[in-house]
Amino acid sequence: MGRAFEFRKTRKMKRWGQMAKTFTKYFREIVIAVKEGGPDPDMNSKLRTIIQNAKADNVPKDNIERAIKKASNKDQEDYKEVVYEGYAPHGIAIVVECATDNTTRTVANVRSYFNKSGGSLGTTGSLDFLFDRKAVFKVAKPEAVDLEELELTLIDYGVDEVGADEEELVIYGTFESFGKIQQYLEENGFEIINATTERIPVDTKSLEPTQEEEIEKLLTKFEEDDDVQNVFHNMG
Repeated sequence: MGRAFEFRKTRKMKRWGQMAKTFTKYFREIVIAVKEGGPDPDMNSKLRTIIQNAKADNVPKDNIERAIKKASNKDQEDYKEVVYEGYAPHGIAIVVECATDNTTRTVANVRSYFNKSGGSLGTTGSLDFLFDRKAVFKVAKPEAVDLEELELTLIDYGVDEVGADEEELVIYGTFESFGKIQQYLEENGFEIINATTERIPVDTKSLEPTQEEEIEKLLTKFEEDDDVQNVFHNMG
């Protein structure tokens, strides 16, 4: 298996702790997608992807439909996608993806979390060299599939790695190829369970247990903030 697949298997994954946080996360994503491409998932691939992911995270269908309806209302406030980057203690790099209706509030909170932990907020793009941004698709594993043949086929669509376990395939491609990969999978009958983008560290940094605890506390602060959608880091 390649580096990206092995990293995904071994890294510590934090689940969104409370269902209310999960609803907030997907609601904001739905609002952004509907504002950009309309409320019909058949005509809006970004919205279609979010719905798939929400269902995989056990968000009820009624909640999804209400969110789409609310997002379609012209009075619904807009959310802006923003990314903040900084260093936590012990040289750990952190990238925080947010969706917010108030960037002044969000950047103040993010800066505060970094500062109170002994870290610092950096400038946009300053940590790009430490992460590979990837399109990541999790699909149900077909009964009969030749992984090598599939991987060779998908190379033309921007895929650079295909991993598998007993039930699922995990497909990695370039960030720019997200749409092409999604289209191929949909047109060829693959059941997409989850589709997203991830920032995978080029290298990871190992810490002592007490140092890891410090970083985990900071990550928790970020993940508890409603404006925060995703947090990526290079702690091993």
